[in-house]
Parts: sequence; structure tokens; C-alpha cells
Amino acid sequence: MRASKSYILLAGVVWLTSFFACTRFPYAKTNRFYKHQATNLVKQIHLSPELQIIDQLPKSSDWVGTTNFDLRKPNFVIIHHTAQNSCEQTLRTFTLERTKVSAHYVICKDGTIHHMLNDYFRAWHGGVAKWGNNTDINSSSIGIELDNNGFEPFDTAQINSLVLLLAKLKETYKIPANNFIGHGDIAPVRKNDPNIQFPWAQLAINGFGVWFEPNLTDSLPAGLSIPMALSIVGYDIKDTNAAILAFKRHFRQDSTSVINDSDKSVLFQLIKNKLSH
Repeated sequence: MRASKSYILLAGVVWLTSFFACTRFPYAKTNRFYKHQATNLVKQIHLSPELQIIDQLPKSSDWVGTTNFDLRKPNFVIIHHTAQNSCEQTLRTFTLERTKVSAHYVICKDGTIHHMLNDYFRAWHGGVAKWGNNTDINSSSIGIELDNNGFEPFDTAQINSLVLLLAKLKETYKIPANNFIGHGDIAPVRKNDPNIQFPWAQLAINGFGVWFEPNLTDSLPAGLSIPMALSIVGYDIKDTNAAILAFKRHFRQDSTSVINDSDKSVLFQLIKNKLSH
């Protein structure tokens, strides 16, 4: 009888241990890591210039600190699709140090927004990328990941949450409408996100990004080549075909690399818009 009772007690302890292990918040450890890393960054920011060592440079004997400064603000928003199978999978990816990738926000299919990184911190979402003369996109942008495997339509609840988030970011940081772009725009050789079904026109109506319908009275001047036109818009044209595909995915929602008169019309309107701002 005693053995039976001991067995029951032991089984109960094992069950309770398993239960609490399974129900415990799975990101408690990574949240502690976040707070530790954020604290270290704050210490670096708080360090006065007089205490920072600059070797082999002539320095004044007395430090004079300016009174005019604030935090650097993001000037771009880069939209991604996760290319994974669930929000939970993406959250795990962004909490594993070995992956070396992250984003400021992750938006699930049901519209739930995960704010994973302070907007003023630099996320690792853009990778090797270029837009215009900007070759360090991560340092000037906010990265938003949408839970989407890269081939499916975007859920209405997800897009509604995205629009609300973009409105807040635009208001807070005064981000220009032109600076809401996709990962595929800044890295056309490597990336194609957000996928071709992403509703860029809907976003543009709300002031996030730009969108133009073909107007055949507007077309590229005879002397302006397609690569040069794409470069003016912002695309990296080292791989011209990749740049064309990126432009077509975003602004024509077309997966071909053939440039027709309608494409030229939209491209010219983008140039006029770019040069007027």
C-alpha cells in the first residue's frame, strides 16, 4: 500500500512539474536577455564623450557638451513577409541568437501585433540592401514582418492592424509617404517580400507608400533608359533584371520582367513624384 501511495505521489509531482513547465511563458528567458541588452545600450548612450577613448586624436583638455540633441528617428518603414508557417515560428526565430535576424514588429494573421524591439533600436531585418544612396537601411528604418508564407493572400485583420500601426509610426516619426517600401525593393536580388498579393494600392490611399495607375500621356522620355529610370526611383540596378522584377512586383503586381508602355507610364510618374519631394 505504501509503495502504491508513493507511486501516486511521485506521479502527481511529475504531472505538476510537466504542467507548469508547459504553461510557463516560453519567452521569459529571452525577455530577460532583451532587458539586459537594452540596459547595456542605455549605458553606452549615457556615457559622456569626455569618457570615451579616442586614440591618436587631438582632444581638448575640457569637455563641452552640447545642449541641442535628441534621439535619432527612423525615416523608413520596410515591410516583409515572414516566409514561415506561423506567428509562433517567427517569434521563436527572432528570439534565437544564432539566427541573427529580428524586426521591430510582427503582425499575426489575426491582427495581433507583437512589438519586439524599441523603435529607436536597430533591428537586423534588411540585411545587405540599398535604396537610393542609402546602403545601411537597418540604421534608418523600422522593420515590420507579416505572418505569411510568401504565397498566400494577406488577411483582412492583419492588414487592418498594419494600417493602424503605420498611421502611428508615420505620425510619431514624420516618415514621408515615399519611404514605406518592401524588402524586395531594397534587396531585389535576394528578396521578393512582401509577396505579389500585398495591397500596396490600399496602403497608398491611406498615405503609406505611393501608387500610380497607367496614364499613357505620361511616358519615359526617349533618352531615359529603363535602368536609369529605376535608379532614380531608388532601385539598385547592379542586376537590372532583378530591379525590373522588384518594380513590377510592387508597382504593377506582375511577376514578369517585360516592360510595356503601361509600366513605363507608372515608372515615369514615380520619377516625377520622387523629384517633386
